[in-house]
Amino acid sequence: MTQILKTKVLIIGAGTGGYVAGIRCGQLGLDTVLVDGSDGLGGTCLNVGCIPSKAIIHAASKFETVAKAAGDGTLGITASEPAIDLSKTVEWKDGIVRKLNNGVAALLKKAKVKVIKGWATFQDAKTCRVETEDGPITITAEHVILATGSEPVELPFLPFGGDVISSTEALSLDAVPGKLVVVGGGYIGLELGIAYRKLGAQVAIVEMAERILPLYDKALTDPVMKWLTDHGVEMHLGARAGGFGDGKLSITTKDGEPLSLEANKVLVTVGRRPRTAGWGLENMGVAMAGPFVKIDDRCATSMKNVWAVGDLTGEPMLAHKGSAQGEVVAEIIAGHDKRFDPVTIAAVCFTEPEIVSAGLGPLDVAGRDDVITSFFPLAAIGRALAIEAGEDGGFVRVLASKSDHRILGVQAVGQHVAELSNSFAQMLEMGAVLEDVAGVIHVHPTLGEAFHEASLRALGHAIHI
Repeated sequence: MTQILKTKVLIIGAGTGGYVAGIRCGQLGLDTVLVDGSDGLGGTCLNVGCIPSKAIIHAASKFETVAKAAGDGTLGITASEPAIDLSKTVEWKDGIVRKLNNGVAALLKKAKVKVIKGWATFQDAKTCRVETEDGPITITAEHVILATGSEPVELPFLPFGGDVISSTEALSLDAVPGKLVVVGGGYIGLELGIAYRKLGAQVAIVEMAERILPLYDKALTDPVMKWLTDHGVEMHLGARAGGFGDGKLSITTKDGEPLSLEANKVLVTVGRRPRTAGWGLENMGVAMAGPFVKIDDRCATSMKNVWAVGDLTGEPMLAHKGSAQGEVVAEIIAGHDKRFDPVTIAAVCFTEPEIVSAGLGPLDVAGRDDVITSFFPLAAIGRALAIEAGEDGGFVRVLASKSDHRILGVQAVGQHVAELSNSFAQMLEMGAVLEDVAGVIHVHPTLGEAFHEASLRALGHAIHI
């Protein structure tokens, strides 16, 4: 027998967009049902993306630190040759994920959101059927928030399975592969490839573009490329991957030559696509923008009272964008006058070293003569040198308007610069000018001083260079 359920708000997907929308709806007193068919609350980010990948990256960096201390030692510290039991590392990572899963569940419960575990299929824009362990449920709602997220892109000639893996499987291996080939030189492939190189794997990167991280300018990616080269990562740029068999991946090099790369695992990270299939999107009558659901600045679709947030709505496909959209939609449904119109959405690559970008970069202002561009090297920052973060060519860069000194963009590359991203975004969102950053007394000794000094340099009077 099918259970019938009616609600004010129905949310599909419990990722960072969906669960945040649910909590905010609950806080605003809206009767809310959240349906999720994944293995855990929190979606891709919490379960198989942002959080577990950063845990593995952290463990890999710890392992590398101990490995450096073996032999001649480092910083006066010596240690025995380290060993890694990756299954225990993964177990530790899974513990973090479970703790966060439970935390999200508790927050939803506190907000009085009804969570239904099961796969939803829409018959029309406001009605869906959910298959659960206890039987089917038909849910009708006044408002529907679509937050189905995204999934890895699969190459037809390299289907996932066996030793061909996506980032999901790469985060749950029980042993470090002897030889890992990463297909795709974007941030996901590089983050995981670098982590496994630190753990001792021989790593090769195959990227179709002429350089890694092609969406970023060369000045930002050069320090990452230097790390890869210095640590023996085999680079095949301008190359195309082919099939995999008998432990070898076929590729075509930049020069058109065929080549076979030995691999215990092939990690395919060529991008992600919105999860639009399998839940009845075609029955909802919403307009599309290419592969994405089309929305306006209220996150409203073309169907009245149907909203969409997160990766389903287009680039940038970032967790914090989905969360912000989820809050906006909840408040609009509650009657508030809100818009999703951020000045910037900062992005971070957790490579070695890390890259941060907020606002406009050099590629966006190429050819313009009305922009000031200012660099400040981390090598001139005491805190950076004290934590070995100033020796990899890292810097902070500020772009500003010549006429009124309005900050247009801020980028950084270097160890630990991810923690500067919120400061960059905040200044851009507030419409700060160079004098605003220059006038803030920055704490010493911190990496944030580089932002201060870059702004001072743009004004013509940096102190420490």
